[in-house]
Amino acid sequence: MARFSGVDFYEIDSLLSEEERQIRDHVRGWVEDRYLPLVERAYEEAYFPAEVIPEIAEMGLLGATLPEKYGCAGVNALAYGLAMQELERGDSGLRSFASVQGSLAMYPIYAYGSEAQRMKWLPRMAKGELVGCFGLTEPDFGSNPAGMITRAERKVGGYVLNGAKMWITNGTIADLAIVWAKLRDEDTGRDDIHGFILEKGMKGFSAPEQKRKHSLRASVTSELILQDVVVPEENLLPDAVGLKGPLGCLSQARFGIAFGVVGSAMACFHAAAEYSKSRVQFGRPIGGFQLVQERLADMLTQITQAQLLCVQLGRLKERGTVRTEQISLAKRNNCEMALEVAREARDVLGANGITAEYPVMRHMCNLESVKTYEGTHNIHTLVLGEAITGIAAYR
Repeated sequence: MARFSGVDFYEIDSLLSEEERQIRDHVRGWVEDRYLPLVERAYEEAYFPAEVIPEIAEMGLLGATLPEKYGCAGVNALAYGLAMQELERGDSGLRSFASVQGSLAMYPIYAYGSEAQRMKWLPRMAKGELVGCFGLTEPDFGSNPAGMITRAERKVGGYVLNGAKMWITNGTIADLAIVWAKLRDEDTGRDDIHGFILEKGMKGFSAPEQKRKHSLRASVTSELILQDVVVPEENLLPDAVGLKGPLGCLSQARFGIAFGVVGSAMACFHAAAEYSKSRVQFGRPIGGFQLVQERLADMLTQITQAQLLCVQLGRLKERGTVRTEQISLAKRNNCEMALEVAREARDVLGANGITAEYPVMRHMCNLESVKTYEGTHNIHTLVLGEAITGIAAYR
C-alpha cells in the first residue's frame, strides 16, 4: 500500500501555521514508521506496546498544551488536536493513552492542584516516567456521575477512600490515579465531589485489568478498587469541588477525541481508496464503478466537514471562548462520522475488510468504544438539546 499522504481536499493546510503543520507531519511520520508495524500484533494479542511511551514523551505529546515550566511542550490547542488526529490514525488505543495522560491526569493536577503538586508530578509525567489515569465512571454510574457512591471520609492527616471505578484507561500500568469521590462538607452537611491523587502501592488500592474486549484491544482498560485507602492531606486537589472539576477534565479529553477520530476515518478512507484502485472485478478496478465512487465521495465529504469543524474548534479554544456544548457537537458529530466511514470502507474492501492486512476492522471496533466513552452520543445529543432549547432533558 502507498505511504499515507493525508486527506486535504479543501486545502485545510492553508489554515494552519507552519508550526502546526510541522507537528502534525512529525507525528504522522512517527506513526507510519514506528507504530503501525507494532499495532496489529498488539491488537491481536491484546496489549499496549508500552515501549513507545518514552518516544511519545520525546515528541512532547504528554500534556502538550501545558506550560513549559512543568516540562511540557506548551503548544497551542490546534497543534495538539492535529497530533491526536495522527496518533489515532495509528490506533484509538494510542491516542487514548496520550489523551488520558495529558487531559485526564496531568490537566486536573495543573488546573485544580497546588503548585507543589504541579512541580512534584507534572515534569515526570511529561517525560513519561510516571503514567496517570482518571477514575470517575463507576460500575453503576456512567452517564450520571453525580450518582457516584465512592466516598472519602476525613481522618487525622488525610482521608480514607472506599469504592470502585470502571473502564479506566491506563489503570493497571498507572503510577497515579486522579480519583473522584464524595466527601461530606462538615459545615453544610452536603456531599461534594472532590479529586484525590492516589499512588500505586497505597494499601487497599488495586487496579486489575479488564480482559476479553473486542474493542480497544491495544489499550489497557482497568477497574480501580478502593478498600480503606488512606490518602494524605497533600494528595487532595484543593481547587476541585463539585462536578465542575471532573467535567472540566472531560472537556479537555473530548476536544482531543474530536480530532482523533478524524485520523481513524482518514486511515479507513485511505485504505478503501487505494484498494478500489487495485482490486479488479469484471475486468476493471472496482474504483471505476459508480456505487464505489459514490461511497468514496461520501467518505471524503464527511471527513472534510469534520476537519473544518476541528480547525474552528481549535481556534475557539485558543481564544478561550470555546463552550462545552461546542466540544460536545464536535465529539458527537466526528465520532458518528468516523464510525460510518469505517463501516463504508469495510464494505468497499469486501471480505478483505475484516482481515488484519487492512486497518479498517480494527478502527471500526475501536470506534464503537470511542463513540461511547467521554459522553455517549445520546448524552451529547441532550447537551446540544439543552443549548438549543434551554431545557435540560436528562434531569
